[in-house]
Amino acid sequence: MALGRLALGTVGASRRVSLQRGLLFLCALVLLLLSEAVEPLGASGSPGGAGDSSGGSHGLQKGCEADVTKSKHPTNRTKKPFPVLSFDYEHVKTPFEISLWVLLASLMKLGFHLIPRLSSIVPESCLLIVVGLLVGGLIKVVGETPPVLDSQVFFLFLLPPIILDAGYFLPIRPFSENLGTILMFAVVGTLWNSFFMGGLLYGVCQIKGTDLNTVNLLACLLFGSIISAVDPVAVLAVFEEIHINELLHILVFGESLLNDAVTVVLYHLFEEYAGVGSVSILDVFLGVVCFLVVALGGVLVGAFYGILAAFTSRFTSHTRVIEPLFVFVYSYMAYLSAEVFHLSGIMALIACGAVMRPYVEANISHKSHTTIKYFLKMWSSVSETLIFIFLGVSTVAGNHSWNWTFVTVTIILCLVSRVLGVVGLTYVINKFRIVKLTTKDQFIVAYGGLRGAIAFSLGYLLDKSHFPMRDMFLTAIITVIFFTVFVQGMTIRPLVDLLAVKKKQETKRSINEEIHTQFLDHLLTGIEDICGHYGHHHWKDKLNRFNKKYVKKCLIAGERSKEPQLIAFYHKMEMKQAIELVESGGGVKLPSAVPSTVSMQNIQPKKPPSDRAIPQISKGREEEIRKILRNNLQKTRQRLRSYNRHTLVADPYEDGWNDLLFKRQKLMEIEKKMSKMSNYLTVPAAAPDSPTLSRARLASDPQAYSSKPTSDDLPTIKVDLASPQSPDSVNLVNEFQKAATQNDPDDDGGLVMKVPFADKDQGEQDNKKEQQRLMRCLSDPGPGGDEEEDEPFLP
Repeated sequence: MALGRLALGTVGASRRVSLQRGLLFLCALVLLLLSEAVEPLGASGSPGGAGDSSGGSHGLQKGCEADVTKSKHPTNRTKKPFPVLSFDYEHVKTPFEISLWVLLASLMKLGFHLIPRLSSIVPESCLLIVVGLLVGGLIKVVGETPPVLDSQVFFLFLLPPIILDAGYFLPIRPFSENLGTILMFAVVGTLWNSFFMGGLLYGVCQIKGTDLNTVNLLACLLFGSIISAVDPVAVLAVFEEIHINELLHILVFGESLLNDAVTVVLYHLFEEYAGVGSVSILDVFLGVVCFLVVALGGVLVGAFYGILAAFTSRFTSHTRVIEPLFVFVYSYMAYLSAEVFHLSGIMALIACGAVMRPYVEANISHKSHTTIKYFLKMWSSVSETLIFIFLGVSTVAGNHSWNWTFVTVTIILCLVSRVLGVVGLTYVINKFRIVKLTTKDQFIVAYGGLRGAIAFSLGYLLDKSHFPMRDMFLTAIITVIFFTVFVQGMTIRPLVDLLAVKKKQETKRSINEEIHTQFLDHLLTGIEDICGHYGHHHWKDKLNRFNKKYVKKCLIAGERSKEPQLIAFYHKMEMKQAIELVESGGGVKLPSAVPSTVSMQNIQPKKPPSDRAIPQISKGREEEIRKILRNNLQKTRQRLRSYNRHTLVADPYEDGWNDLLFKRQKLMEIEKKMSKMSNYLTVPAAAPDSPTLSRARLASDPQAYSSKPTSDDLPTIKVDLASPQSPDSVNLVNEFQKAATQNDPDDDGGLVMKVPFADKDQGEQDNKKEQQRLMRCLSDPGPGGDEEEDEPFLP
C-alpha cells in the first residue's frame, strides 16, 4: 500500500512538472513571437515580387497609387511560383499582436494558479507586473522599443470592462447602507489627500538644494490630485484574494469607485489653471459646481442608459440570443457618452449596471444571465491582467527622471496623509454610525489605499510643454504604484491574519434570512414613522413602493412585474438549486420534453384554486371606510414633531391631559362591555359577611345560617326563620338594645345590616337620625313607588 501511494505521488508530481514545463514552453514561444512581432517585418516584402510596387506591404494608400499607375502605364508583371501563397504580415499586424498579448496574459494567469505556494505569498498583480518587466526587458534587449500603456487604450478599452463587472454585480444593500461613510472617504478624504500632499510637496520643492525650484504650486496640487486617488483595479486584485469581510471591502472598493469624480474634476481644473497661471474666487466656486455636475451628470447618464437597456430587454422573449448584447452595448454607450462631456465615466457605468440589473434579470433567460455573468468576469479578468503587464512594460520603456527627494517625500506623504485622513474622518463618522469602525477596521482601510494604472494614465496624459517635470512625475507615480502593490499588497494578508480581522463568510442566502430581513426593514420603517424621523429606511420604503407601483410595470414583461420580492427570490433559489443538483449528477435527469430555452420568466406561481366571493358594498359605504382609514390608519405617515431625550421640555398640562384621556378610555371600554353583556350580570364576588351573601345563604337554607351584630348600639332586623317568604315575619326588634348578651358566638340573631357611624362632632339630633337609617344592598334597591305592597322582600 505504501509503495502504491508513493508511486501515485511520484506520478502526480511528474504530471505537475510536465504541465509546468509545457506552460513554460508556451510562454517562451509567445515571448519569442512578441519579440519578433515588434521588428519591422514590412521591409522583407513578398518572396515572389520584391521591388514591385504591388509587392511588399499592401497599405491602402500605396495600393491605390499602384492601381492608378498601372492604369496609366501598364507594365509586365513577373509570374509568381505560387500565385496564391504570399507573406503579408503588415495586413494582420495589429490584431495578431493584440492576440499575442491576450494569450500571454492568459498563460501567465493560468501559470500563477498552477503554483499554489506562490499564489499564497505573492499577489497576482505583483507577479503580472514582474512579467511585464521581463517582457519589456526582453524587447529592449532585442533592440526594439517596448510599447507603452497608451492612455486612450486604457480609458476606452481596458478600464470599462472592470468597472462594468464591478457595477453590475455591486452588492446594493451594503453599498446603500454605508453610502454616507463611502462618500466621506471618497470626497472629503480625496480632497484632504490632494491638498495635503500638494501643499507639503510645494514646501519641500522650495527648499534650497533639492533642484526642484521650478515646480510651482499648481503643478504640485495637480500631482497630488493624481496620486491621491485609490485605484479600483488594484483594490479588486488584492482584496478579492484575501477575502476580507464585506464591510471593509465595500468601504475601500466603494471609495475607489466614487473618488473618480473628484479626481477627474481636480485633474482638469488644475491642468487648466496651470496653463492660465492665475486662480480667482470665482474659479474655486466654479470648481465646486463642476464637481457636482461631473458626479451627478455621470449618474444620470448611466441611469438613463440602464433604463433603456431594461426596457429593451422586455421585448427579447422571442430572440434570446441577442439579450447579452444589449447589456454590453448600452453600458459601453453610457461610458462613452459620459466621456464625451468629460463627465465621470466610472460613475456612469456603475449607475447603468446597478439600475439595469434587477429588471434585466427578470426579463432575460437563465442562459443569457449565465452568459452575461461569465463574459463579464472573463473580460474584466483579461483587462486587469493586461493592465498590470503593461505597467511593467511601460516602466522599462518610459523616460525616467529620478529625484530621490521628490520620490521619497511622495511615498512618505502618501502614507501619512492616508492615515491622518482615515483616522480623522472615522472619528467624525463613528458619531453617526450604529456599527462603529474599530481600530482594526481603520488600519485595514488606511493600509488598503492602493494606487494603480489610473494614476499612471493620468500622469501620462500631461503635456510636457506645460509641465516640464512630467518625467519626474511619472517616475514618482510608478514608484508609488510599485510600493503600494508590492509592499502593502504582499503584507496585507499576513497583517489581516495577525490582527484576526473578520473575513468574508461564504454562506448561501436562505428563505428564512430573506423573510427576517424584510421583516426588520418593515419594522424599522414603522419605528421611524412613529418617531417622526425620516431616515434611510423611510426613503427606501418610499422608493420600493414607487418601484413596485410604476417602474416594474413599465420595465418588466408579463406577470413577473406583479410578483412579490420574496416569491421571486424563492424561484431564483429553486432554479439555482435545481441546476446545481443536475450538474452534480445527484438528481434525476430532466426529461427531454423540457425545452432548452427554459427561462425564469416561465416559472410562475400557482394560481389560487378559486376566488372567494367578496360582498358588494355601496359607494357611500366604501367612501366612508376610506375616510376612516385616511383619518386613522394613515396618521403614522404624517410628519410628527421629532424629539430628543436631551432637549425634551416638560409640558405642565401633559399629566392632567394624560389622566383625562386614560379615564375617558376606561369609561368607553366599560360602556362597550356593558352594551355587550346580557341581562344576567356577573359582578365581583362579595365578602363572606356581606348582606348579599347573607341573603343568598338565608334563601337557600334558612336553618343553616345565622348572623350577629358586631356593634353595641347597632339596630338590627330580625327575620322569622320559620317563614322567610312571608312579609309578616319581618319585625324590627331590639333596635337600640345594648348587645351585652349578643356577644355570644352561638347566638342566631338573623341578618344584620350595618349603619354608618356618625361623626362625634355632630349634634345629638343628627346622631339619632343617622342611627335610624338602614343601608340597603346595591343589588336589591327595594320596592319602587309603583310596586305592590304584597311583593315579598326577599327574592
